[in-house]
Amino acid sequence: MTKQQNIVKRIVQKIAHDNEVGARKGVLEDLFNDFNTNRAQVYKFNFIRGIFFGLGSVLGGTVLIAGAIWLLNLTGQFIPGIAGFVDEIVRIVQARH
Repeated sequence: MTKQQNIVKRIVQKIAHDNEVGARKGVLEDLFNDFNTNRAQVYKFNFIRGIFFGLGSVLGGTVLIAGAIWLLNLTGQFIPGIAGFVDEIVRIVQARH
């Protein structure tokens, strides 16, 4: 095969692949439009989904950070800068009682 034939073959394969991808995107778009005829309903669903995603992210991050601090506290290797601050807070709270 010559260099030109290889180039033509690659171009034909690329066009065929792009046509398949375009057809799939078109089918997905048609399915989306068939199932979601009310645009307000789609916006409402996405808004609620975003709220739950945000809450889940915050809760998950809180649990991870709390777990890391708890593990550091168990091992006695609490971060030195924070350890002094926490000790000061504990001392102040105990002094008030």
